[in-house]
Amino acid sequence: MNRFSLLILLISLLNFTDVYAHALWIQTNSIGKKSQKQTVTILYAEPGETPEKVADWYSDVSQFDLWLISPDGQKTKLPVTSVQDHFIAEFTPEQDGVYTLAVGHVAKELGGTTKYQFNATATVSVGKVSTASQATPNELNVALTQADKTPKVGQTISLAGYFKEKPSEKLHVTVSSPSGWIREIQTKANGIAEFTPLWPGRYWIEASKTEKQTGEQNGKTYQSVWRCATYVVDVK
Repeated sequence: MNRFSLLILLISLLNFTDVYAHALWIQTNSIGKKSQKQTVTILYAEPGETPEKVADWYSDVSQFDLWLISPDGQKTKLPVTSVQDHFIAEFTPEQDGVYTLAVGHVAKELGGTTKYQFNATATVSVGKVSTASQATPNELNVALTQADKTPKVGQTISLAGYFKEKPSEKLHVTVSSPSGWIREIQTKANGIAEFTPLWPGRYWIEASKTEKQTGEQNGKTYQSVWRCATYVVDVK
């Protein structure tokens, strides 16, 4: 391989690594009130870093759909508005229970021979919550096991990982804290992983899974599928 070809290969690998490091994130208050408008923010960034400008998002990731799943299971597509480096949406809850916001988007472009799927969820608890269960709308999901509980410093946080609606064992999960502390954990056979927050603030949870799978997308062949799933946790 000559020097020019080697340089092109290295640049390509760096670009794919940069795509891999970024993810979609949904931010909103985890507690809502009936008949009170709830604001939702969707951004594309590395955990806790400055969001990418929408014009610079990878492939067609900015063309995602945002879905709202109400406590009774009704699914509604929410309109989104672009604002420089993020999107915003709104909804007004009218029921008690846990609302789930979800994005599941397969990027149009491949990363080499890999297909990328970006998943993100957030939950909003409203009024009296009879059960803390929540929807698992995407192929890969990660979220709190008890969406109606407020996480606190020093108390164990339990996360549930699901792949195709079933608990996922040995799912790689990265926890990024407000202080910059990063911890790598894995889900057990029941799909549960745990960590204990040491500082108050926003924690960025990202699960990822790569499968060997051959197929064709937009006339190009892929040999693997990389999926990520994100969830934002605010700790008091």
